[in-house]
Amino acid sequence: MQSQLARTALRAAAQRPAALVVARPFSSSAAALLATPQTGPTDLGRAPRHADTVRKARHQYEVNSPAQQYGAPGTPSALDKAASLFFFTEIVRGMTVVLEQFFRPPYTIMYPFEKGPVSSRFRGEHALRRYASGEERCIACKLCEAICPAQAITIESEAREDGARRTTRYDIDMTKCIYCGYCQEACPVDAIVESHNTEYSTETREELLYNKEKLLANGDRMEAELAAALQSEHPYR
Repeated sequence: MQSQLARTALRAAAQRPAALVVARPFSSSAAALLATPQTGPTDLGRAPRHADTVRKARHQYEVNSPAQQYGAPGTPSALDKAASLFFFTEIVRGMTVVLEQFFRPPYTIMYPFEKGPVSSRFRGEHALRRYASGEERCIACKLCEAICPAQAITIESEAREDGARRTTRYDIDMTKCIYCGYCQEACPVDAIVESHNTEYSTETREELLYNKEKLLANGDRMEAELAAALQSEHPYR
């Protein structure tokens, strides 16, 4: 009986298609699943799970087959690879991009005679503003000093004869400032603002220690620009 079963197995192996012989070997568990039926006569409750496992094993075999590895559609042929290698098609495509940019107007500007556009929310050199009457806006509430994350602002104040409170000292250490804009956002009267000026480089560290007089001078010089920037940003604040 056993010899008859062995001869039957050998005959079945000899009649297998050639694709199964040249295919990439896969796991023995997948082969066992392919050899077994999808549903069992005794355990019908596990039939769907078993069928799904068999389906996955067959998909793995089809993906790893030589037809998919070496003859899959969309892969470049040997002729295409040779043409790309000998005719330098990548270099030609790159030179085409260079020629397109060559005939376009240049993007460079002649700085400092020409300057690019600056956003109205740009944060540059600090300034203290005044009212139209000439009275300084700062009321010494010290909100900017409290909110400054770098602790670059130092304020001292005193009450005047009319009862109003004004600053006697307003210093900003520009070497510590991180230009976050929190001081401008916290000010209730738009006294301290950051202008669009970026050209204030110095040769010494002491020149970057701004006092109240220098901040007020910056505000007087750039008042029109500062007012226009604040007016354009008013709907968003």
